[in-house]
Amino acid sequence: MGYYIHQKDNWPNFSWNNDEFVNLLSEARNLQGRLIGRMESLGFELRDEALLETLTLDVLKSAEIEGELLNPEQVRSSIAQRLGMEFAAAIMSDRNVDGMADMLIDATRNCFEPLSVERLFNWHAALFPMGRSGIFKISVADWRKDTAGQMQVVSGALGREKVHFQAPEADLIEMEMNRFIKWFNEENKIDLVIKAAIAHLWFVTIHPFQDGNGRITRALTDMLLAQSDKSTQRFYSMSAQIRIERTEYYKILEKTQKGDLNISEWIQWFLSCLINALKATDTILTRVLLKADFWNRNSKTIINERQKKILNKLLDGFEGKLTSMKWAKIANCSKDTAIRDINDLINKDILQKDPAGGRSTNYNLKIIK
Repeated sequence: MGYYIHQKDNWPNFSWNNDEFVNLLSEARNLQGRLIGRMESLGFELRDEALLETLTLDVLKSAEIEGELLNPEQVRSSIAQRLGMEFAAAIMSDRNVDGMADMLIDATRNCFEPLSVERLFNWHAALFPMGRSGIFKISVADWRKDTAGQMQVVSGALGREKVHFQAPEADLIEMEMNRFIKWFNEENKIDLVIKAAIAHLWFVTIHPFQDGNGRITRALTDMLLAQSDKSTQRFYSMSAQIRIERTEYYKILEKTQKGDLNISEWIQWFLSCLINALKATDTILTRVLLKADFWNRNSKTIINERQKKILNKLLDGFEGKLTSMKWAKIANCSKDTAIRDINDLINKDILQKDPAGGRSTNYNLKIIK
């Protein structure tokens, strides 16, 4: 009898008790239906903007879970270009950003296409286009070899890592993955949301790659959730919610790995996380609608390209305080030009000085009631 679930005699024959989470599943399914219906009632442009916001958030937070901070502008631009959204500003993006975008878009837009070893290898190659994870050379588009010892799944900062479980030995991976892929493609009796929960746990348990397993796990989760929505467009982000609940995620993952093959508790956690992700979409949709309303109200106002760029940043959720110095840096102009731009928007009743004040003057959007 093994210590971890993948070492149990009847692995991977998972079991669960539907009665323990039937209400959670019902709530999740209800929220999914309401969200899709709400999005379908929007115009194409608003729906595209909501899609772009969601996918950008998904890529950013999936990377952040692994301790990697990507440039939000690069992510947004990369996704927009791949989706053919002409209204989004195009800037150069790093190859690893493009790789994350390529993987997520393939997983969701082609969610009904079968999974294969080649497809997984393509995703992995996209994540590590230089064949390196940070400064370390890794094996790309191939299963891990464990040349430095058996794979351990850890979290936490370097030097303070916490080991949550140990993955199967490298010489078992090909067999394990063939079994997983066959199940992923052929299992059609389980509710697709429950299937997403199982697939997430199963793949992260195998941990077949030297690096990138978490990001690919979440892409597979999105793929099955897209199937469950019967939609190739994503309007909620499980990665963003897992990032918020990261501590609880690793706790339930470790507990499940050290338990038996009854995964009812894991499925309960997954469904609760999904419900929270669906509810969080209201924030994204509210921002999209406010942005659309803002530009509709100011459609006849003369606004130059520098001003438009900064205003869109404010509408997308600008982090920190906007000062004339930041304006000049972002818009690539002189401070005098920045001040003229700002004063012009104040006169047009679009910007206002932050009443909180401080050592330097800050500006924000004027809220129209």
